[in-house]
Amino acid sequence: MNAPAMLAELLPQTVDFVLDGRAVQAFEGETILKAAQRHGVDIPHLCHKDGLRPDGNCRACVVELKGERTLAPSCCRSVTVGMEVQAASERARKSQQMVVEMLLSDMPEAGYKWNDQDGYGGAPVGQHGELSQWAERLGIQVRPQLKALRREQPAPDLSHPAMAVNLDACIQCNRCVRACREEQVNDVIGYAMRGEHSKIVFDLDDPMGDSSCVACGECVQACPTGALMPKSHIGSQQVDRKVDSVCPFCGVGCLITYNVKDEKIVSVDGRDGPANHSRLCVKGRFGFDYAHHAQRLTQPLIRRPGMPKDIGDAPRPGDWRSTFREASWEEALAFTSGTLKGLRDTHGPKTLAGFGSAKGSNEEAYLFQKLVRTGFGSNNVDHCTRLCHASSVAALLEGVGSGAVSNQVNDVEHAGLILIIGSNPTANHPVAATWMKNAAQRGAKIVLADPRITDIGRHAWRTLQFKADTDVAMLNALIHAVIDEGLVDEEFVRKRASNYAALCENVKGYSPEAMAPICGVPAATLREVARAFATAKGAMVLWGMGISQHVHGTDNARCLIALATVTGQIGKPGSGLHPLRGQNNVQGASDAGLIPMMFPNYQRVDDAGAHAWFENFWGMPLDAAPGYTVVEIMHKALAPDDDPHKIRGMYIMGENPAMSDPDLNHARHALASLEHLVVQDIFMTETAWLADVVLPASAWPEKTGTVSNTDRMVQLGKRALDPPGDARPDLWIIQQIAQRMGLAWDYPGEEEGVAAVYEEMRQAMHTAIGGITWERLQRESSVTYPCLSADDPGQPTVFIDDFPTPDGRVTLVPADIIPADERPDADYPFVLITGRQLEHWHTGSMTRRATVLDALEPMATASMNQRDLEALGLQAGEVVTIRSRRGEVAIHVRRDDGMPDGAVFVPFAYYEAAANLMTNAALDPFGKIPEFKYCAVRVLRGGTPMAMAGYGTGATGHAAAM
Repeated sequence: MNAPAMLAELLPQTVDFVLDGRAVQAFEGETILKAAQRHGVDIPHLCHKDGLRPDGNCRACVVELKGERTLAPSCCRSVTVGMEVQAASERARKSQQMVVEMLLSDMPEAGYKWNDQDGYGGAPVGQHGELSQWAERLGIQVRPQLKALRREQPAPDLSHPAMAVNLDACIQCNRCVRACREEQVNDVIGYAMRGEHSKIVFDLDDPMGDSSCVACGECVQACPTGALMPKSHIGSQQVDRKVDSVCPFCGVGCLITYNVKDEKIVSVDGRDGPANHSRLCVKGRFGFDYAHHAQRLTQPLIRRPGMPKDIGDAPRPGDWRSTFREASWEEALAFTSGTLKGLRDTHGPKTLAGFGSAKGSNEEAYLFQKLVRTGFGSNNVDHCTRLCHASSVAALLEGVGSGAVSNQVNDVEHAGLILIIGSNPTANHPVAATWMKNAAQRGAKIVLADPRITDIGRHAWRTLQFKADTDVAMLNALIHAVIDEGLVDEEFVRKRASNYAALCENVKGYSPEAMAPICGVPAATLREVARAFATAKGAMVLWGMGISQHVHGTDNARCLIALATVTGQIGKPGSGLHPLRGQNNVQGASDAGLIPMMFPNYQRVDDAGAHAWFENFWGMPLDAAPGYTVVEIMHKALAPDDDPHKIRGMYIMGENPAMSDPDLNHARHALASLEHLVVQDIFMTETAWLADVVLPASAWPEKTGTVSNTDRMVQLGKRALDPPGDARPDLWIIQQIAQRMGLAWDYPGEEEGVAAVYEEMRQAMHTAIGGITWERLQRESSVTYPCLSADDPGQPTVFIDDFPTPDGRVTLVPADIIPADERPDADYPFVLITGRQLEHWHTGSMTRRATVLDALEPMATASMNQRDLEALGLQAGEVVTIRSRRGEVAIHVRRDDGMPDGAVFVPFAYYEAAANLMTNAALDPFGKIPEFKYCAVRVLRGGTPMAMAGYGTGATGHAAAM
């Protein structure tokens, strides 16, 4: 087939029809409503909303079709050839007006969704949302006799911390039901009863606050009348401005719009971005008010003379004056840079280190690593990727030549099988999880492989609940089964893989029958899953930190690469490898070079060619040796004074290692031992409490910049607010320190400066983002890389023809079983698993200061199954003490029957029960990532939980019920 014919086949086919007497065209399969809208004809509609399945229940959109006896709902009727449609005939218009009037007559006198304007350029109208808009446009006045028939109004339900339920304004359009059950697939909202008793219900007609609602807010975004609405919008919805940005939480990278009133964000709407298509989760929709918290840092602070750095002293973020004093920017910057420069000049460049942030912008990450390399003089720069996906990236760079994902999350739409391993997407990447659940609804098979059976397990075809620490055994068994049963894609392996013979030899001893007793999954199930994976039209692997945070994390990822390769499940739609990124810019920060062994775009610092290029590009001599990683820096901070590489000074921007590092007592001791610690942040974090200088920075809504999500999309966020008090943009602070350390940087201010830094970064990363100019981002908001030219749309799927390795082939690396560094024994019989939870994120410094999020989960809890609780004589809600060889916490216990026997799960967002006091700092030898996901603990009845650390909103909520 020639190119024009192929193009013609791809283009949508058109259908000729007549609309209100005009000859027009529709796309094949297009509804009358959508075709009419494209041709400038607006048909009233209430139950219809873009993104939701057409339902046709409200009948406000009926039109007259020539030759048909009854009126037809235009939202769910497709155009056919020669169809003659009258959208505004007398008969159609009367019916439309009658429906709208009947619905409006049943509305309460005082509405909930006041419109600023009718959405069509007119004056402000109505108090019943879209219903008022259509009433205004159709010229409807409700007749008194209809008002007399108004139903008995149900009472409001205000039980939920975030949302108000006003069913007296409900028109039973079912938008909320479709949003909840079909888009988000949370299955909370239903339609119950019959006739005049019919109504919207939550679960078994529970109050919303007592239901299983996960507060994604999809229902309030869908509701046309305010029957469901954010509590922050009760009353007028008028705002001063709307500002487009990107969600500041997980790596999915949802596009959002901030609604700003009186210089505060009052609500957030989901935008139709390529990663989320208007969907959000509870954090993205309701976790915004941390930016306005009373504990925001607003003035530079310097530690008072003689004030000790006591790691046992709980931070008091709202009461720091006895420990710190306020200072001017000039004094704080002079003290910061002068001391760091003095340490560098006295003890050598290896004695300084920097931790950057995956919560800031690409431009900040790029400039921060440039400062460390050119100003500090070493490659001792790292960030949280070391604590999440460093081992995944190590294996991917080694195997396929790229540390980024091969396919985007929503490509699961094209998958026949989706393997989710070591990830809890409904809690950690909720919007990404919706695409997986949607795929399952369409018939894709989800396989959940995890020691814990998490919520996504409800949608799984098969669940592989393997024993913790046996990832390699189970994955090698799958590979063995593929080879043993003749399911290898021989052509793919022959043309596009190397070292296959060594892989075959290695997995000979890993039959499913031999591995079943080790991993705890029946051999027949392993073989069944292997067959399904190999024979699926597309099989996609998505993994999280359950794969990466082990001493064998790199080997885990090597096995996943091998499984995808031997089955040919890579380089095509609905297939491939996707390590789900945890923070909003962990992908971009890594791309920008915020790691100790790589310059921007993953060019090794010890590669002579890359080293020479960057020396020339930056005009400075550079260290040719890889720097220390996060955990190694902590060890070096405690090195003896005669060690020439002892870390003496650190600059930490937007990271909180006093909460996020393993073996926290050791990490906090290291931070407290530094001769000079500078922390740049928006709150007095646990790390800032140990600092000598604290620099008040800008929150994400207060800056313009780009971030790169888990899907390789570079996305632009715009400043919605000014920083409070004398807080300053992070980019400005980095530049000020650089200039005072002798670097001749002269980037302009405000957005112009951000654009200038981005342009420099683009030159350094031209083989990835060369075609993504600042102007293009301003225009398009989101562009996928690799993107090499201005007319390149970006490549959502990569490795189609070859791999970016020296020979263009996958390098298969065999892996053998390596046990965890510390295993359970008689003294410490339980396994500790750590992770995130839906409502809280990372170390909690932002989410625990968000009113709604703190109300939903105000208290730290440890999860165990009922069998283990009974064996220990415990009831859900009791206090236990969890103890490892490094530390202990007292915490309330919660029942979760998805937990395996002999394991306990603790989220790491709570200072008063800091999970990382107990975790093991043993490192993966390749990725240098700590073994967060596995250490031995004992669980003892009783204990005294630590009091709140002085932050949070102080609200109580669902967690109390356990």
